[in-house]
Amino acid sequence: MSVEEDLIRQQIRESYSKVAEASNDGACCGVESSCCGVSSDAEINTIVSTRMGYSEEDVNSTPAGADMGLGCGTPKAIASIQKHETVLDLGSGGGFDCFLAAQELAGTGQVIGVDMTPAMLSKARLNAEKGDFTNVEFRLGEIEYLPVADQSIDVIISNCVINLSPNKSQVFKDAFRVLKAGGRVAVSDVVASAPLPDEIKNNKELLSGCMAGASTVEEITRMMENSGFINVRIMPKDESRSFIKDWAPGTQIEEFVISAYIQADKPVSSVDTQSCCG
Repeated sequence: MSVEEDLIRQQIRESYSKVAEASNDGACCGVESSCCGVSSDAEINTIVSTRMGYSEEDVNSTPAGADMGLGCGTPKAIASIQKHETVLDLGSGGGFDCFLAAQELAGTGQVIGVDMTPAMLSKARLNAEKGDFTNVEFRLGEIEYLPVADQSIDVIISNCVINLSPNKSQVFKDAFRVLKAGGRVAVSDVVASAPLPDEIKNNKELLSGCMAGASTVEEITRMMENSGFINVRIMPKDESRSFIKDWAPGTQIEEFVISAYIQADKPVSSVDTQSCCG
């Protein structure tokens, strides 16, 4: 891990700690319509989430405070979660997507959320207790080095988090490690649709806001395939520009990044060199 990567992680951790604390205090933090902004008004957060593709039923079926209006899409729409599966959420935040996944499991299987921000982890665990989600657990860790056993996960979900990582190749390598043979990735994230200008790439607020760290479709495809994944599908959502433009008013950010669904599979027959050979 380089010093620069560690500084980026620390910056993001501090930013999302503020988001979690603002949500706990009923305050607001960041741009309320952005992927890292939280409003003190639950109704506003519901509106933001429905713009991402969630239903009001989704929002109302989870503990109050789990939905902070974060994210850029709806992973459960593409995850095809089946009963008895083990689901892993990268960057689980307040637990919103974990709780929706648990509902798909209908009391079977297990959901594991991993987050590197202690304040978010505490919030998620409290939400799980409030909602009596007994098959959901939350672990402190970085998505590049997951606190999860080899070949133990059926499906990995994530919502607008992988773009925050300064080492996305390592994220995909470790995701491959923890997936069972035949497992799958179903992620909603932000991708770059055009080369990012230096004023965007070097903007710390836009980095924490899920924009400055976006990689192109070609870069993500190459990283995933180099990690061992097959059937990589990346589907940009043009309609997402309507809410992305609100994330950083005045920057024309919607001309450079777009929300996308990212899917891939681990081969059914696969020698997992990530776990045994480094």
